[in-house]
Amino acid sequence: MARYNTPLRYPGGKQKLTPFVVDVIERNNLSGCQYVEPYAGGAGVAMELLMDDVVSSVYLNDFTYPVYAFWKTIKYDPDFLCARILSASLTVEEWLKRREIVRNPEMHSLQEVAYSFFYLNRCNRSGVVGGGLIGGLQQNGTWKMDARFSRNDLIGRVERIAKKADRIFVSNMDAEAFIEAYTPPKGVDAFFYFDPPYIGRSARLYLNDYSPEDHKRLAVSIQASRHKNWIVSYDYDARIVDYYVKQKQFEYQLQYNAAAVYKGRELFIFSDCLHIPESTSFRPINDVLNPPIPAPSLFATD
Repeated sequence: MARYNTPLRYPGGKQKLTPFVVDVIERNNLSGCQYVEPYAGGAGVAMELLMDDVVSSVYLNDFTYPVYAFWKTIKYDPDFLCARILSASLTVEEWLKRREIVRNPEMHSLQEVAYSFFYLNRCNRSGVVGGGLIGGLQQNGTWKMDARFSRNDLIGRVERIAKKADRIFVSNMDAEAFIEAYTPPKGVDAFFYFDPPYIGRSARLYLNDYSPEDHKRLAVSIQASRHKNWIVSYDYDARIVDYYVKQKQFEYQLQYNAAAVYKGRELFIFSDCLHIPESTSFRPINDVLNPPIPAPSLFATD
């Protein structure tokens, strides 16, 4: 099993895409850039790029306050998180307490919200914070709530990230406002990866819902932005294809595990300034860039 650097599980987590994102960055001579995620979520790709020093720094923005709280706490108070993970009480009563904190974040400290979000992320089915507890409230399922709560491994992830805290920047802005406000460090290129909520299923999987009109408005903002180096990934939807009809894009398949394992149709969209790599080590995309040649028939038809 591959070891990931992010401590978070996330619906449609995109860590698997890291090799392709690296190829895009290198193909466009952007190594050492500041990597920017306006929808940070689990920041799976960001953490892989940072740990492997592909980029100089990462900028994680998320309008969902508990997500922002988590990344800000990793940056400024990782010892708090590590101590809480080590002493975590994995009981239904504790889970209910943490759920209430995430539901009412304004009543608690940023660090408490951060840990509570992390707790639910690790103890809920597929990491969906609004979803149900692994094993159910009676804890009579095949898997129990501690199934994804490996203390030592998770503490190790937090500690590794904390060592590079000076290369992590965090904000809590609406994505469109962030696009407008963001300015890269002087003399450094910026590379944006937009991974917005799933269209049509965001209410079930995310704390902040997105309507089709929200997605359409976002598409306008991205394409009108002064920032030129960007990619967007989406679950396939004909509306998204239409919103970005003037941009380079392709479809591929990616396996998910959010309540059930299945292969989803995905879209990758590119700004006009970016060159698409001719090949990549990430097979689902490489098969699109370089379709396999069918084997010749054993039976002649001449």
